[in-house]
Amino acid sequence: MPLAIARRSFFAALTFLTLAAGPLAARADAPVVAAASDLQFALTEIAAAFTADTGMQVRLSFGSTGNFARQIREGAPFEIFMSADEQFILDLHADGFTPDEGDLYAIGRIVLMAPNSSVLLPDATLDTLAALLAEGQITRFAIANPDHAPYGMRAREALITRGLWDALQPFMVLGENVSQAAQFALSGNAEGGIIAWSLALAPEVGKRGSYDMIPEDWHQPLRQRMARLHGAGPVAEAFYAYMMAPAAREIMDRYGFALPDDG
Repeated sequence: MPLAIARRSFFAALTFLTLAAGPLAARADAPVVAAASDLQFALTEIAAAFTADTGMQVRLSFGSTGNFARQIREGAPFEIFMSADEQFILDLHADGFTPDEGDLYAIGRIVLMAPNSSVLLPDATLDTLAALLAEGQITRFAIANPDHAPYGMRAREALITRGLWDALQPFMVLGENVSQAAQFALSGNAEGGIIAWSLALAPEVGKRGSYDMIPEDWHQPLRQRMARLHGAGPVAEAFYAYMMAPAAREIMDRYGFALPDDG
């Protein structure tokens, strides 16, 4: 189906939700979407397009997937949860916090990135990082906290695969989430770090450094899943549907997110 026809068909199907939710959106607070921080740039664009196309608004809250999962268990009033690791969604559903298992919406990737001023020249094999580490030229290296951030978990797995995890420990700087890890990596006070490809592709980030993709078989896949929470209203339902529509999928693709039907 041509993209233009598909988009028209989607908005025709969304008409009822738009009409039903319009007055509600105008008089009630917009629903909050809890989103993994690797979505910071892509989802901000998608939310703006959603508002332009439907007149409805959502509020975006970015952070680490693990922290959001904990907050949901403690009663946080989110209506949609967009996780960077599907297991958090599946566990929440198993414990009764979501009405279903949601949908896989993207596959993420990680990259080695360094600021323009760094002695570290990113390469996919991490050979330069290993050499600089052996020469004592690494003073700080940033990743997201692997205790609760999926991108940090995958960074740790990749470094273990390459045999660098233990040697990097004295120089590790942990971001609360992958967005903060990117800030640390590009601050000029670190030689670099491992961050989300989606962040490296954002012009605001990409102009500050260079990067190379880490082999995807060095770590478990970043299967990103989203789900509605109990009590999600019509605006949240409409935004959830919009995430699977052509307009949103185009933006996700531009930020490097593979789509579930890409194989």
